[in-house]
Amino acid sequence: MPTNQPDELTTGSMKPEKHSIAGNLIKYGIPLVITVGLCWLLFHNINFSEMMEIIRRDCNFWWIGLALVISIFSHVFRAMRWRIQLRALNINASLWDTTLSIFGTYAVNLVFPRLGEVWRTGYIAQKEKASFTTVFGSMVADRLADTVTVLLLTLATFIIAHKQIMLYLSQNGDTYRHMAELLSSPWLWAGLIAICATVWWGLWQFRHNKHVSKLLDLLRNLWEGFSVILSMPHKGRWLLLTFAVWGCYFMQLYVAFFSFPLTTDVALQYGATAVLVCFVLSSISMGVPSNGGIGPWQWAIIFGLKLYSDNIPGLTEEYAGSFANLVMGMQTLLLIVLGLFTFAAISIGRKKSALRPTSR
Repeated sequence: MPTNQPDELTTGSMKPEKHSIAGNLIKYGIPLVITVGLCWLLFHNINFSEMMEIIRRDCNFWWIGLALVISIFSHVFRAMRWRIQLRALNINASLWDTTLSIFGTYAVNLVFPRLGEVWRTGYIAQKEKASFTTVFGSMVADRLADTVTVLLLTLATFIIAHKQIMLYLSQNGDTYRHMAELLSSPWLWAGLIAICATVWWGLWQFRHNKHVSKLLDLLRNLWEGFSVILSMPHKGRWLLLTFAVWGCYFMQLYVAFFSFPLTTDVALQYGATAVLVCFVLSSISMGVPSNGGIGPWQWAIIFGLKLYSDNIPGLTEEYAGSFANLVMGMQTLLLIVLGLFTFAAISIGRKKSALRPTSR
């Protein structure tokens, strides 16, 4: 026993020295870059001159504040939903950690699009000492559920608001007709099917190859995390939380409509259907690679409001843009604040763990 003591001390003293540069870059460099990036986004590219007059004159910020509170609840519900999937994989992450991972995801995506999902996977995998690919698979399932939800909402919205949408498209039809022709082309879909079949055949033919075998193992681990959604317990609670997440998303936008008089007129005159159209368009726009949806989201809202602008005098593109930019700006501000809170909480948690005495 006494002879092993110096070796432990030596090993413990050598590890930090060996990995100090890489470890410090990972632990402190990445959060620093993200923090600086989030603060930069907060003050960059805000054109106050075009929007300030409309916002100062018309905006009721109490409605915006209520929308942001609803947004926070949506993140917590999403964390609760993902936690059910993780627990089905015997990954017992706390609600606190999963909530921080969701906050952090959206904050990281503001600076590095799509990297937030990788970050939250790595955070939970490291925190719970779990397989990265398994956790990643559960995250993919989480996102797939969102994709299916958007598709169902899009179908329902098109049925409900078909008349209004087709009326607008008939007045601006050339671009949309060409897109429809492309999407309906059998050559496009035949090509996609051929590509998928070729990739699948190649993987099967060379499955014994070392690199292909590793890729197949990775896919199997991903499938393990993905397929848990089909067999996990508490599917009813998971489905209820899915409704809660997307209900919050919709209510967030619905409430925000009442922050401006003319968007209030849209909600009152056309009902929840108009908000639903804008909501679905904005949800689809989040599939466009961008920093937190900034840009595509505003254009989707502006386009949605155009569908209902004929009977709302004064609802110009500039007015719709002021509404869209303010709502997205305040949402971005919230994500930045939640991101800063997340990385501060993680840093404090690590310091407390480092100070906690280890048992020997």
